[in-house]
Amino acid sequence: MLYDYYLTFKSLHILAMIGWMAGLLYLPRLFIYHLEFEVGTRPYETFCTMERRLLKIIMLPTMILTFVFGIILAFQVHAWSAPYFHMKLTLVLLLAAFHGYLSRIAKNFSKGILPTLSKKQLILLNELPFLLAIFIVFLVVLKPFG
Repeated sequence: MLYDYYLTFKSLHILAMIGWMAGLLYLPRLFIYHLEFEVGTRPYETFCTMERRLLKIIMLPTMILTFVFGIILAFQVHAWSAPYFHMKLTLVLLLAAFHGYLSRIAKNFSKGILPTLSKKQLILLNELPFLLAIFIVFLVVLKPFG
């Protein structure tokens, strides 16, 4: 029954993943700009609001939807035993951990606690989700190792 909707679930999975990745790529960039303002100033508080809304309104729902539709797809194509899928799942869990790490940084900003990372380190951190996404996409498309 669910297999009749395979392409619909796949489309929804891709759309949710795009939304989640957009947030994972944008939030570290917000942090970089956020560092330019003094704690307690109006711009500082505006960045706190932007980061909180990005996390709660866009990133969290799209991460959840990415996992929900991904799990449905994995059951539909019996991917659980495929080695490529285990690698993909590991990388996606790393993205989820990264999401959690970014959430912690945003919460600290809202408490007036600045990250210990430098601007350059935040710029490098900004590249991590895209690198993981490259590997995830190639694993899904090429399905190496069976």
